[in-house]
Amino acid sequence: MSDPTIHKTLQQTFGYGDFRPGQEAVISAVVAGHSAAAIFPTGSGKSLCYQVPALHLAHLTLVVSPLLALMQDQLAFLERHGIPAASIDSAQTRDEASAVMDGVRRGEIKILMISVERLKNERFRRFIAQVPISLLVVDEAHCISEWGHNFRPDYLKLPDYQRQLGIPQALLLTATATPAVIADMRERFAIAPAHVVTTGFYRSNLNLLVEPVASADKLQRLSEWLSPRLGKAAPQPSIVYVTLQKTAQQVAAHLQRQGLDAQAYHAGLPHEQRDQLQQRFMAGEIPCIVATIAFGMGIDKSDIRNVVHFDLPKSIENYSQEIGRAGRDGYPSDCLVLANRDSLNVLENFVYGDTPELEGITTVLEEITAVTRRGETQWELMLNTLSRHSNIRPLPLKTLLVQLEMRDLIAPRYAYYAEYRFKYLIDPETLASRFEGERYRFVEAILHCAPRAKTWCTLDFEALYRYGIERELDTRRERVITALDYFQDKGWIALESKQMTDVYEVRHEHIDTTPLSAELHAHFKQQERSEIQRIHAMLALFESDTCLSHRLAAYFGDEQAPTLCGHCSVCKGHIATLPPPPPLPALDDKNFTALCGEFIERHRALCEGQLPNAERLTRFLCGLSMPLFTPMKARGLTGFARLEAYPYSDVLRWVLDCMPDSSSPATG
Repeated sequence: MSDPTIHKTLQQTFGYGDFRPGQEAVISAVVAGHSAAAIFPTGSGKSLCYQVPALHLAHLTLVVSPLLALMQDQLAFLERHGIPAASIDSAQTRDEASAVMDGVRRGEIKILMISVERLKNERFRRFIAQVPISLLVVDEAHCISEWGHNFRPDYLKLPDYQRQLGIPQALLLTATATPAVIADMRERFAIAPAHVVTTGFYRSNLNLLVEPVASADKLQRLSEWLSPRLGKAAPQPSIVYVTLQKTAQQVAAHLQRQGLDAQAYHAGLPHEQRDQLQQRFMAGEIPCIVATIAFGMGIDKSDIRNVVHFDLPKSIENYSQEIGRAGRDGYPSDCLVLANRDSLNVLENFVYGDTPELEGITTVLEEITAVTRRGETQWELMLNTLSRHSNIRPLPLKTLLVQLEMRDLIAPRYAYYAEYRFKYLIDPETLASRFEGERYRFVEAILHCAPRAKTWCTLDFEALYRYGIERELDTRRERVITALDYFQDKGWIALESKQMTDVYEVRHEHIDTTPLSAELHAHFKQQERSEIQRIHAMLALFESDTCLSHRLAAYFGDEQAPTLCGHCSVCKGHIATLPPPPPLPALDDKNFTALCGEFIERHRALCEGQLPNAERLTRFLCGLSMPLFTPMKARGLTGFARLEAYPYSDVLRWVLDCMPDSSSPATG
């Protein structure tokens, strides 16, 4: 039965006459006390599914969002509607964050938005644990699934955070979840099937167009296609997506030479310039943005008429998300892919770059077993340090740690900053004089154990703890950090924290590292195959001889879409056959020593005479980064990325054939 109070909120607070499809079912479930999930297409109003309940629930609504741009866009919307909401994020000053926390404590803020990483911050965790929370909202919730297209290991910890903080309900929001991902999300947050609302993925106003174009002809075809759309008195808002930053610059420059108003946008531009470009595009001052996928998240411009993929997207999920930015006002919009197979090897090679080497996994497991050999149960690590030591990139390393958690081999206990430093904004003597008795002696102890180097004082926690024992003072870390926060809030010091350290409990005394390393490596290899299949599923979509709209909807489990939409390129009689990439020179003609000699010598110098294994050499030749490559300055060596146009598997076979016998083992 419909709840009249939520309709009243919708009309009086938000000014909408009625709900969009799916919204009322989700909102009613949440207001009634259930956890729920909303799987709606991009631009279908998922945010309203938490914004309305937040005004009906007794306590705070805590929203976890993966991107600052998404938060800022939603906060601006809430502010326009007079809803007390705020975020705590890395762009804020300490004073700004403190003001937000004070507002939350007093119950003046109904919605608080954070990143998932914020929950690892010990000061924030201590603060939020004291705040009653009614609802945990997980935006871009597909990030929790290892079978999703944008897996973020930290998202896997959200169900635990929900339990630890005593949050009774969760609401999951996403636009791009396959049936397997939805099942994974639902299971992790114990959501009843009846409270998972999927509205379907078919959008009748989007014209899905795939056009086979050879690389050499792409620029000309793009300008031909955009000219009538951008060349008129009222140019149509358009986004052109590319893979690389340099491509964004080149394409924008080409369009400008053709007399079309287009600007490049990518993560390599200064933050202020990106903000200005985004604002001008939103205001209609720039009709066309040529962008990497850094652009688009959090963009809620309703009248985008054209979305062009100049390069292949990373997956069907990415494609769906990116075209979902078109036509949010319901009017017809064109979504064009200029498709060929030229960049396919580069796309696939990035996948291989995320798979850890077998020996790297073994290195991590040996660090854990070293803890138990010392008779200890606590394992402390800094992610970047462990990444360098194991030669595993930070994201797959996080995934590895989560895999170990799920096997109950380690359990996260807490995280802390290894280093706290501060600078005085008032004289230290004046600061200490604000206190009396034991508290005065406690503050003096902190100041005594924080030697000053020019401006900044770095606190030595161990020295402070010993100092406290000698003088019968309570100088436990938690009390000290609380005091530093207080000094900062009062404006007496400026405080900085560095070197995030994660503390795990080692749950098993004996870990058989050899079979476990092999099992975990096999898991990553399975993920690798899954990602490669995802790329090929996308190619199959673009070369489909059946309706593209129907095929896309079916991928996400939506069987309600029409069999023939009548407005995609297939329905219009244009079935795409993607042109193959131009033939590459045979690898057998390459000179192994010329390409790899420098790298091998530098590797031996840095790794105690050890020769690189075949996978390491292959990643070097394909231009894929590894932590070890940074101290080696590998990017500056002759062979780096020289074979990036070739399939990874072909380069690996060639390397194995060319390697000296002594270096062929341990191919990872």
